[in-house]
Amino acid sequence: MANHKSAEKRARQTKVRTERNRFFKTRIKNVTKEVLSAVEASDKEKAVEAMKAANKTIHHCVSKGILKKGTAARKVSRLQTQVNAI
Repeated sequence: MANHKSAEKRARQTKVRTERNRFFKTRIKNVTKEVLSAVEASDKEKAVEAMKAANKTIHHCVSKGILKKGTAARKVSRLQTQVNAI
């Protein structure tokens, strides 16, 4: 356990960041599943709408430092390829 004031603060910051990261990563998984379920159902209109939301969410996570830029680009690209295939 932390014995110094600075170490205690670090522990608090880590806890907050961990919770925030978990929230955003779960959100990314959920929007990805929405896109994939629309693609699986061959619902072009729903897939396009879900893709817009997914794109926005994923790039928002980049600005917050949850994902790296390349990782976000790869995820969006793979989703968009599946949406375009419908």
